[in-house]
Amino acid sequence: MTQSSAPVKEPFIIDQNTISAKLSTTMEDYPVGLVIVLDKPYGWTSADAVRKIKFALQRWFGVKNIKVGHAGTLDPLATGVLMICAGKATRLAESLQSQKKEYIAEITFGATTPSFDLEKEIDATFPFEHITKESVEEILPLFTGEIDQIPPLFSAKLVDGNRAYDIAREGKDVQLKASKITIYNLRVLNYQAGVLKLFVECSKGTYIRSLARDFGVSLKSGAHLSSLVRSGSGSFKVENAISMDNLKLFLQ
Repeated sequence: MTQSSAPVKEPFIIDQNTISAKLSTTMEDYPVGLVIVLDKPYGWTSADAVRKIKFALQRWFGVKNIKVGHAGTLDPLATGVLMICAGKATRLAESLQSQKKEYIAEITFGATTPSFDLEKEIDATFPFEHITKESVEEILPLFTGEIDQIPPLFSAKLVDGNRAYDIAREGKDVQLKASKITIYNLRVLNYQAGVLKLFVECSKGTYIRSLARDFGVSLKSGAHLSSLVRSGSGSFKVENAISMDNLKLFLQ
């Protein structure tokens, strides 16, 4: 890799735009580190992605260890943009995480689950035939702007030093405190037969699963998140994100 004489101030971005570039095998050639714009596979935890990419980078650079982390957890049943930071770019994780997020969410009315998504089985059913696209659009202003949102119990929120999902899996009941979040934009993309496709632009810390639950309550029904794609994180978009398969090809 040819280095410019000018000091490097930005990390090297690995995405679909740079997939044809030749990556140096010397980590010192990346003084600000690497940021990988990953399209996270369905079923993977964010920790799974970090672990697998860390192993691939250690092998590529021929080192025993390298700092790798992510900038904003993405649930296992979600896909889309997950920012992976490596080397000194891990210092940028907090600033990357603070950027606006965009999602394409599918919310299914008429049933709830303990996790507010499909990780857990349906625990209750409700009527939903009264819900229309117009009634959904009428409630959107209630969830736009700065709002208080109660996170799901099946989440990584800390409760007295313990992860909420660990408490939930033990069968214990605990009430999580509401967090201040901001939803900048909500737009109905489609609604048919109890299934809503919704565009969401929001701040960090927003749980789209909680939004699904709250939509169900507001529309006198029940609801859960049936699919989720993080379509954007800051200026990074899912159409430019790199798949894990392509990343493996890039790092060999």
